Amino acid sequence: MWKRPTSAAGRRCKNGDLLNAAEQNGFDLLITTDQSLKYQQNLPARRIAIIVLKSANWRLIQTKLDAIHDACLAIDEGSYVETEI
Repeated sequence: MWKRPTSAAGRRCKNGDLLNAAEQNGFDLLITTDQSLKYQQNLPARRIAIIVLKSANWRLIQTKLDAIHDACLAIDEGSYVETEI
């Protein structure tokens, strides 16, 4: 199951706030296209696994859903993975 922010406030929150809220609400995984996240956050202190897609092009992402799904199944808690799509 996946979820995305539904409120304008949820879509505007800063990465640290988003990661905190995700962990506090029991999320195991965050998928993002924010390639600078690793420079902005203290990721080793996180429990949530993070997959960074190296493209934000929705049409390209749609053609790679199987590979993204496989990455979701393979990632460990607290891991950070950047994936070319």
